[in-house]
Amino acid sequence: MENKDPGTLWVVGTPLGNPGDLSPRARQCLEEADVVLAEDTKREALACARWGVQVKRFISYHDHNEKEKADSVLEALREGKNIALISDAGMPVMADPGYVVIRACREAGLPVSVIPGPCAPVTALAGSGIPPQPFVFFGFLPRKRSDQEATLAPYAVIPATLVFFERKDRLQETLENAFALLGPREVCVARELTKTHEEYLRFRLEALPDLSGLLGEVTVVVGPPEGNARTSREEVLAIIAEEQPLGGAPRAVARRVQARVRGWTTGEVYAILPRVK
Repeated sequence: MENKDPGTLWVVGTPLGNPGDLSPRARQCLEEADVVLAEDTKREALACARWGVQVKRFISYHDHNEKEKADSVLEALREGKNIALISDAGMPVMADPGYVVIRACREAGLPVSVIPGPCAPVTALAGSGIPPQPFVFFGFLPRKRSDQEATLAPYAVIPATLVFFERKDRLQETLENAFALLGPREVCVARELTKTHEEYLRFRLEALPDLSGLLGEVTVVVGPPEGNARTSREEVLAIIAEEQPLGGAPRAVARRVQARVRGWTTGEVYAILPRVK
């Protein structure tokens, strides 16, 4: 039986909004691929129509099915088919599906190649005017305040710029939490990147404007710490001494203290609370 060369999994960057950002190489790959894996096949079919790209076949590939689809993708590659992977916009894997099948291909020794293209975190960082390196990208931050604390608090003292996505209806509260955890910093909210109403909003965490009416897709860039951002243990203990006599359960006291300090999670404050007998 004749052995076939395996196909390649192509990871393809697509426009964030402006169709002119689709590269000629990306266009050729999407048209020549036997299959295009897409998060939302209907949405991507419409996008390809706008770009003037004719795709042979779409297959749904998203967060909820990527593990179960990985085996069939590998099988198709072994049969010699070329497969393109795209996300709803920008670079796959960057807070979008793709990691599972790419890792599976690497472990199986199957070819993977990337056609670079638009990437929202890098675009926002480049246009923000905030120190670009080092930087940390979180994707979407967790929804719960306690999980946001656990994610952001360590970066109160790590000299890095922070980049993340956030839904516009949660943006105000998230940035209020960020100030409580990180202290005074520069911020840039980049919205509708590469689109008609693209906008970079610059301000400081301690002077947070009203963002409740903000529209569009949002990428946030938070600058690195300025000076010693983390409140010392001694200062935290002094604030605990002020708050504990005001009463309340230990968890409630810890939350009040955490709101007055920088770089501490509620759990960390709770752990050093003197226990009143």
